[in-house]
Amino acid sequence: MLRSHRVGDVRAAEAALAATLPDGELMRRASQGLADALGHVAAGEVVLVLVGPGNNGGDALYAAVHLLGRGVRVDLCLLDPATVHDDGLAAALAAGARVVDEPSDQSHCLDAVFGIGARPGLTGRAAGWAEWIARSRPHTIAVDVPSGVDVDGATVPGAHVRADATITFGTYKNALLVAPASGAAGWNGTSIPELVDIGLGPYLPPPSVEAIEPSDGHLLEDTFDWLRSPTSHKYARGVVGVAAGSEQYAGAAHLCVAGAQAGMAGMVRFLGTAELGRRVVDRAPEVVVGRGRVQAWVVGPGGGDDAGDQLATALEDGVPVLVDASGLQHLPESFDVPALLTPHAGELAQMLGTDRDAVEAEPLAHATRAAQRWGATVLLKGARTLVVTPGRATRVNLTGSPWLGTAGSGDVLSGLAGSLMAAGADPHDAGSLAAFLHGAASVRANLGGPVTASAVAAALPGTVAAFHDGVLDVVRDWRS
Repeated sequence: MLRSHRVGDVRAAEAALAATLPDGELMRRASQGLADALGHVAAGEVVLVLVGPGNNGGDALYAAVHLLGRGVRVDLCLLDPATVHDDGLAAALAAGARVVDEPSDQSHCLDAVFGIGARPGLTGRAAGWAEWIARSRPHTIAVDVPSGVDVDGATVPGAHVRADATITFGTYKNALLVAPASGAAGWNGTSIPELVDIGLGPYLPPPSVEAIEPSDGHLLEDTFDWLRSPTSHKYARGVVGVAAGSEQYAGAAHLCVAGAQAGMAGMVRFLGTAELGRRVVDRAPEVVVGRGRVQAWVVGPGGGDDAGDQLATALEDGVPVLVDASGLQHLPESFDVPALLTPHAGELAQMLGTDRDAVEAEPLAHATRAAQRWGATVLLKGARTLVVTPGRATRVNLTGSPWLGTAGSGDVLSGLAGSLMAAGADPHDAGSLAAFLHGAASVRANLGGPVTASAVAAALPGTVAAFHDGVLDVVRDWRS
């Protein structure tokens, strides 16, 4: 998995590591890694370094020394000469860098204005530099994090640098993985911010945020131990109950069932009107209609006026429950069973009595607030879907593409996640695995073009198999 840490944890780890090393060794490691990441800049080209105070600026100044040694020309813009890293500046000037008053026509830029310890939002000269980057579009690499973002909260509350790439040190930071701040870090196509190992690993606590990667297929057997058994049967795999669809949204029932069938459960039970049940079985003859014993319920996708009654009935069974769409309008004060709530930003805003813009500006904070409020796992759907459970590292999903924003895709996701819960996953693992597989399936279904929810569901079994076998390749297509 990819893992990120909060600023305080990074600072403590850096201090612990630095105590074991010669003076300046941490900066040497960071600057060398930064210079190596700029290997694509040819001799004779000009790199503008925007230099802020302290160690972040120092990392870039020492990286400039390496660049100059390769024949790259370096211009330095100093935010405040009184707070610049003196030894780094002296080394860069001695190697041939020149100080310029303002950016001009440079085609490469290093954003070393502020690191992880700064307040979010840029003002004054730093804000002017961010405007120059946005206007002139030099190829910009952020040092550790894009200047101006809220590192822990992953928000962008003011002026900030929007980089083409980010080189970060020791561990990822929340702002590099979680939206909206991650949009400033330079994600493009299948690339992610580059991590330079400076030796922090042994000194870091458990992460703040995690992200499942294609190499994590072992999570399936870790979570579903029956996968290792040659004698597994449908009931060992679990039965998922689906209470979805209505006269107005009949398709939601079909899509939710399709998602459930693509998951790990051995059987799907459907609860709905007789007519809708007949139509579901016509399309999916493996489905059993009517109440019966289940290991988890999915309630709400495309639901009608009876969604509240369906949720109350599901909760009486005392098994884990996933609540989506119309079911979210009937939440109890608290849950006595493991629960996974799957709102989009508008639905979460309604749950919390705020507005959609507020949720989209601070998704991590709002999803965390809802998880604490209901004592449940909250899967906040979006371009960077979040899975938040009190007491556990938040999971952010990095798979998918903009084409996944299509009618019915959430119904497939709910069915899949419910199926994983019925098969033995807790809500946190079920939600994060489902989001990962759902996004990857959307890319595999039709790389680079429109995709339907039905096509995503059809691509899920092959995606699950590829993930399990360690051969899942392209899983994201987020082109900026």
